This record gives sequence, C-alpha cells and structure tokens, in this order.
Amino acid sequence: MIQVGKINQLKVANLASFGAYLDAGTGNRQDNVLLPGNECPDNVQEGDSFEVFVYHDSENRLIATRQKPLALLGEIAYLKVTAKTKFGAYLDFGLERGLFLPFREQKHPLEVDHSYLVYLYLDKSGRLSATTDIYEFLRSDSPYQKNATVMGTVYQINPEIGVFVAVDNLYMGLIPRSENYSDLRWGDRVQTRVIRVREDGKLDLSPRNLSHEQMNVDAELLINAMNAHGGILPLNEKYNPQEIEKTFHLSKAAFKRAVGVLLKNGRIKKSGDDLRLP
Repeated sequence: MIQVGKINQLKVANLASFGAYLDAGTGNRQDNVLLPGNECPDNVQEGDSFEVFVYHDSENRLIATRQKPLALLGEIAYLKVTAKTKFGAYLDFGLERGLFLPFREQKHPLEVDHSYLVYLYLDKSGRLSATTDIYEFLRSDSPYQKNATVMGTVYQINPEIGVFVAVDNLYMGLIPRSENYSDLRWGDRVQTRVIRVREDGKLDLSPRNLSHEQMNVDAELLINAMNAHGGILPLNEKYNPQEIEKTFHLSKAAFKRAVGVLLKNGRIKKSGDDLRLP
C-alpha cells in the first residue's frame, strides 16, 4: 500500500501521454498514482520501478515525484514560511507545492521568510500537513552531559517558565527564566550550554558560558556601557536585580562578578556609589 508523505518504491503499471501511472498495490487501477511526464525518464517502460514521494496536489489528487522533500511524515523539520493566508501558512519543504500549516496548528506567531520547527502529520482527510505543536514528538534520551555545548531551535516561549529549545531539533531542552537574558524569538537558532540533565532526561540550558569565562564577556559589556555614558556606569551594585536585568540582560550576581573583575584589574574605580573609568 502507498504511504502518503513517505518515500515509496513503486512499479509502473501503465503509460499515458502525460506520464506514468504507478501501481498502488490495491488491485484497483483507479488507485494508481500518476508520476508526471516531466518526472519520467525518456525510456520509461511498464514494470520499471521508481523510488517516489507521494503527496496530494493542488486539486487534492495523489501524485508522485522523484524529487526528495526536506522532511517526511512523522519528522520534525526546520522550514521556511513562504506565504500566509486566513486559513493557514505555506512552508517550503523542497517541492513545487508548499506544505500547509493550518491556522489552528499555529501555536505562535509566524512571519513570512522566517523558519520554524514543525511536525509533519496527516490530517483527517489524509493530506500531509504541519503543526508547530512539537513538544510531544521530542525525545528525552539525548547523549549530552553537563557543560556540553549544544545547538537548538526555540519552539515555545513561556515568560513564567523560560524558553523551550529543541536541541538538535530532536531533544527536549529548556532555558529557565533565571538563565534567559536574551530577546529570543520563536524559530531562533541558539547555541547553549547544558547546565543540568534532569532525571527524566530533559536538558536545562543556558546561553551563557561557565561563570569564570562569562564574567570577562560581561565585563566588556559594562565597559562599553560606560564609554557610552561619559565614563560612568548607569547603574551600580545597589540597584535592584530587575533594573540590572532590564538594562544589561544580566543577573545581579553576574553583574557583581563583572564589576569585581574590572575593579580587581584596575579598569574601573569607585567614586562614592558610582563606578567610573579611571
């Protein structure tokens, strides 16, 4: 039987002026699938076998192609939005006809020409479709351990919890709210560090380096801020954590570490409560 949305090995049942009909394996000629003429080799014959991808065309008819799509049924893929309508969006998945992402399956805002993680499934009519609701299809058996550097894609954002990241577009990961000081958006690719492997296998992540490495990066951030404000740091260590986070995208602890390394190295000095360049 033919599997919609997957690669099938099918034989040519009969030829027509506009292509070749491939045997669907049902015993009913009406079920055979067309391989259009522009996809057929010049010397195609009945009985030839082809590896084809099967999906529905714009008129909802099953059709075969020898082109390879960017993703198959049951896979998670990072695909670009090519168009939006009131019914849904279309994604480029490597074929002439785009992959449909229904409006009800859009769990976050989409922008044309931006890429997002989606899962490919069959809708109630048996047509290949996509959804951004990928959580239940991610795995929790990653090979990564604490302090490993990993790449992933943002697929969900919850201000109270943090930023959900699909590591390798495959494994469950989370940047907890306490570790997220960046303006990440849905679909962003992000490099992070594993800060904890949970008992259930899910990964806690941080976009920041180990503290002894990160404080030098943060120190340069503060120096740049001082250069932009006449040599004075716009905030000091007495400010509350929310103000520091809003201004520098740093926790208060990270802010104090950066200030400490700058004072120790003589790159800044204290003048009352102010922090200044020498």
